[in-house]
Formats: sequence, structure tokens, C-alpha cells
Amino acid sequence: MYRNILLFISLTILSSCAELQQVIDELPENSTGITNADIAEGLRQALDKGIDEQVTLLGNKDGFYGNELVKILLPDELKKVDKALRDIGLGNLADEGLKVLNRAAEDAVGEATPIFVDAVKGITFNDAKNILLGDDRSATTYLESRTQASLYDKFHPIINNSFAKVGADDIWTNLINKYNAIPFTNNVNPDLTDYVTQEALKGVYTMIAVEEKEIRTKLSSRTTDLLRRVFALQD
Repeated sequence: MYRNILLFISLTILSSCAELQQVIDELPENSTGITNADIAEGLRQALDKGIDEQVTLLGNKDGFYGNELVKILLPDELKKVDKALRDIGLGNLADEGLKVLNRAAEDAVGEATPIFVDAVKGITFNDAKNILLGDDRSATTYLESRTQASLYDKFHPIINNSFAKVGADDIWTNLINKYNAIPFTNNVNPDLTDYVTQEALKGVYTMIAVEEKEIRTKLSSRTTDLLRRVFALQD
């Protein structure tokens, strides 16, 4: 009977979120085969899946550059540089400048996993309840709030070093010098390391959110028994 109540509430979640909150708050151990610990572990599994299946892909060649969801485009200040260079026949150089920004982000993403793993381990039952009752991005928002500062500090020096490694320093020095030499243009000197770091972080969280939404909305994405049982509570 208790399970029937849960199923009924699940069907009316949009209008009965308060009732579902009360049910989960009062969920007794072992009453339905889903314990408080199971709920927390289910959310950990969901985030681990997002990290493993999505963030890992970003670290591959074209992980950013070949993915339109997260591809790093030029900051506003450099869009005029891009246009001006293409107008004078330097489109290939402009394309290469964009590519190396993405390559630097791809180079840094491998450092994200240990930081994410530590954050996922820290999920409590109360955290899990809030995530389970939240929107399609609530698990990602939880992870973002606990990792963004650490990831920025980790990514920034790696991206700075990657610029030299992938040739971005030389390419962008050349690009900017050519642009600054064009008559009647205002000189630019953007902080590309900070910009790419921020964009890389956005890309990481975007892809985790993609996986989270899949798990929340598609039964086929719940690849373990625990994921199926826990996320059935929010269906």
C-alpha cells in the first residue's frame, strides 16, 4: 500500500511536490526496499555516470571543438579581430586561433575528475532529497556549487601552460599583432587564459547536466538497479 502511495504521488509530482517531500522525509528504513542511504547512493551513481560518460569525453581531441554544445567561441572583443582577419584573407589563421583555444580546454579537463569524485562522496541524504525533488539540473547545480572554485584554480594554470603546449600563445600573438597593425582599429589585448578557463568550466557542467537530464527522463539511461529504483521516486 505504501508503494502505491509513492506511485500516486510520483504521477502528480508537478502539483504535489510538498506531498512527495513529506513522504521522502518520513521514509522508514527498509519499508520499500529503498533506504535513506540508497537514495544518497543513487544520486552519487547518477553524478558518477555523468562524470564518467560526459566529462571524460571532453578531454578527448575535439571534445570541445567538435561539440556544438560546449565549443568555445571567441569572446566579444575578439569577434572583431576574427572578422577583420577574414576580410583581409587570413581566414585559415583565424580558424586555427579558435581551434587552439578549444585544444587548451580539452587538455585541462582531465584534472576535473578527482575534484568531482571528492564532491560526489560528500553527498548526504538531505542533499539527495533536495536533488531528487529538484529540476532536471539540480544535481549538476549541487556539484557546481561545490567544485567551481577548486576547478577554476586547477584549470587556470593548466590552460595557461596548454597555450604554450598547443601553440596558442604564438598563434594568438600573431593574430593580435596582425589585427593591431590594421589601420583605424583599436588595439586589443584580451586575457585569454581566464576566458578559456571560464568557458571550459561551463562546458563541463553543461555535459554533466545533459547526462543528468537523460537519467531523469529516460528509463534506458538508468543503467543500474539502484538508479532505476531511486529515480522512480521522481517519475
